[in-house]
Amino acid sequence: MAFIAFISLGLPDGLLGIAWPSMRADFAQPLDALGLLLFSAMLGYISSSFLGGQLMARLGVGRLLAASCFITSLSLLGYTIAPVWPMVVVLGIGAGFGGGAIDAGLNTYIAANHGEGLMQWLHAFFGVGITTGPVIMTFGLNTFEQWRVGYWIVGGAQLILALSFLLTARMWTKGQRNAGDQPSLTDYKTPITATLRQRGAWLSAALFFIYVGVELMLGHWGYTLLTESRGVAPEAAGLWVSAYWGAFTVGRVLAGLYAARVGVRRLLTISLGLAGVGAVMVALDLSEEATLTGMMLVGFAIAPIFAGMVSDTPNRVPPEHAANTIGFQISAAGVGVAIVPSIGGLLANRVGLETVPLYLIGLIVMMTVLYTLSHRRA
Repeated sequence: MAFIAFISLGLPDGLLGIAWPSMRADFAQPLDALGLLLFSAMLGYISSSFLGGQLMARLGVGRLLAASCFITSLSLLGYTIAPVWPMVVVLGIGAGFGGGAIDAGLNTYIAANHGEGLMQWLHAFFGVGITTGPVIMTFGLNTFEQWRVGYWIVGGAQLILALSFLLTARMWTKGQRNAGDQPSLTDYKTPITATLRQRGAWLSAALFFIYVGVELMLGHWGYTLLTESRGVAPEAAGLWVSAYWGAFTVGRVLAGLYAARVGVRRLLTISLGLAGVGAVMVALDLSEEATLTGMMLVGFAIAPIFAGMVSDTPNRVPPEHAANTIGFQISAAGVGVAIVPSIGGLLANRVGLETVPLYLIGLIVMMTVLYTLSHRRA
């Protein structure tokens, strides 16, 4: 059921990048207006993710998932009937709120009670959702010439998920305690103010802030880059973006098999290096085949990073601060979802769409430096 919840997290993110050219045309918005919607979703996301542990304690995991899916469904379906753009922006708050509570609660739950492999597989199912999203939206655009069809399908699926989680709410338990005398991460009652004084917590939050930008740059702007700057047919461009998310999903599934053997730190170092190579291939645009390969390499390489950094949190901060830090990281990721890709949109609108892969390269370099500093600090 946790895996299903992460599929539901990924579906809306996969829709937006493909839908945006049609949405902005319907609402008569400029290219960088996407930033407003991302910003509103960020507000909802960080509000619920920051309080994810408390929400999970009060409602229980099952009811929290049910409520979150219901709120997300109402918001996504609301996009399709909103008469004006400001209403879509307001609905984005609800979509972000639903996703944030699921994200923070389940990440903490899995980190406290399960191993690195299961954490990677949990996030692989996010990849399943975000890979399926572009296919659904491309189907709606090609078959019905209507972006709203994609949101009808996903919004309806979210309602079914909400009902499923409500009916199985009693099946959810706190989970098994860690073996031995060491307390679980969720057993600590460290004040948030104490964790905020940890420099490692701030470095960790910065890592997640930048990472989501790395993940979403090609997801949000790849379709527009391919169709409006490089002359790729819309049908093919939609499949290319889906292939990017497909490689991302495959990377997470495989990481669940080898993460424990390789070690989290070595895995993340290799991933950042390969992502840089893929981003350079996209920027050079030597051929369509090379660009597609570069996009897929970026997707495959970055796949283990988010889950790996969550599991690696106790190695960057003292264990008693890990649970709070995980919440901060998820909140920082929510802020990054809105700000980092939006900066890319501003650059694309004012300088040109070819700045998208160059910006991506810069983000990967920044993240590599921050990750190195966080471990040196620890």
